[in-house]
Amino acid sequence: MATRHFFSIGVCSSLLLLAGGSPQPAAQDSSRFTVNVVLVQLNVAVTDKRGNYITGLRPQDFEIREDNIPERIASFEEGGELAGGFPDQGTSGPDNPAEASGGAEPPAGGSGSVLSRIAGANVFILFDTSDYMYRGFVFAQDAIAGFVHSMQGVNKIAFYSYSRDLSRATALTSNRGLVLRGVRNTVAGDDAALYNSLLLTVRDAAPLRGRKAIVVFSNGPDNASTVPPEDVEELAQSTGTIIYIISTRQAQEEPVSSAVFERMSKATGGKAYFAKNWRDETSAFASIRDDLSHLYTLSYYPKPNANTGWRRITVRLVGRDLQRYHVRTRDGYRLLHQPVAPSEAVTAAESGAGIN
Repeated sequence: MATRHFFSIGVCSSLLLLAGGSPQPAAQDSSRFTVNVVLVQLNVAVTDKRGNYITGLRPQDFEIREDNIPERIASFEEGGELAGGFPDQGTSGPDNPAEASGGAEPPAGGSGSVLSRIAGANVFILFDTSDYMYRGFVFAQDAIAGFVHSMQGVNKIAFYSYSRDLSRATALTSNRGLVLRGVRNTVAGDDAALYNSLLLTVRDAAPLRGRKAIVVFSNGPDNASTVPPEDVEELAQSTGTIIYIISTRQAQEEPVSSAVFERMSKATGGKAYFAKNWRDETSAFASIRDDLSHLYTLSYYPKPNANTGWRRITVRLVGRDLQRYHVRTRDGYRLLHQPVAPSEAVTAAESGAGIN
C-alpha cells in the first residue's frame, strides 16, 4: 500500500508536500516513484448584500479555479464541524437553515451553535504596546480580555505584544487564564515595529493546519520595521493565515497605514476595522469572533499548472440562486516546491526586532 508523509514547506502549512511512493512489481524495476502534490486550504466567508452570513452550503455549491484551471474539492468543513463525506450531488439544502426555520437560532451548545462552529480555530492576538498606545491602553486591554472570554469554543489562543520588540507572552493554549494574565501584564512604551512582529507571528502560525488567524490591535503607524508590509501579506496568503486588523482613528487618519491595513486584511481573507472608541473596539472583536465561526474551509490538490510563481485563486458560488451572495477568501499563493531556508524577509525581521 502506498504511504504518504506530511512535511511543511519552509514556514508554510497550508501548502503541504505529500511524498507518495508505490513499489513496482518484482518482475519490473524495484525503484519507487515519487510525486509531489500541493494541498491548498481556503477559508471562505459567504454573505448576502447586508453582510449576513450564509450557512448550510455544500461542496457542490462552490467552484474553485487556480489560474483559471477548475479544481476539485478534496475536503469541506463548515464552521469547525467536519463534513462526514460529501452529500449526494443531486440534492440541495436551503441556502440558509436559519431562514428556512423562520430565522430561529439553534439552541446554545447544539451542533449549530457559535461555540460549536468556532471549535478548531487557532487564534494569535497581536497587541500594540508602543508609544502610540498610551492613550486608551486600559480600554484596549479590556476589549481584548472580553474577546478572549468570548472565544471559549476556540481550540487555542496565543497572546503576543509588540513595540520595537516582539513578546510571545502566551503560547497557543486552551487555558484562558494564562492568556488573560498575558494581556493584563502588558505595558506601553517604545517605537512600533508592527510589520516585523506580524511577519514573525505569521511564521509561528504557518505550521498549523486548519483555521488559523491573527488578530492585530494597532493604535498607529509602523515606525521601526525593517521589512515591508508586502512581504507580510504574501507570506500570510501563501500559508493560508487570515489577518484581521483593529486600529484606532489615529491610524485611520494616517493614509498610508490605513491603506496598508485594508489591503493586507482583504488579501488574506480578513477584515480591517477602525474604531473611534472602546465600544467600537469591542464591537470589532465581536465581529471577528462571528466571522471565524461562519467560515467554510475547503481544500484541493491543484491540477498540473506550469506556473511556478504566484498562483491566483478565485472562488465563486454556482447556481442562479447563490450567485447573489458575496464570497470572501484569500486571492492566491506562491508555490514552494521544497523545504527552504527562512526567507530574507523573515531573517531581517528577526534581526530587526528583539524576540522574547
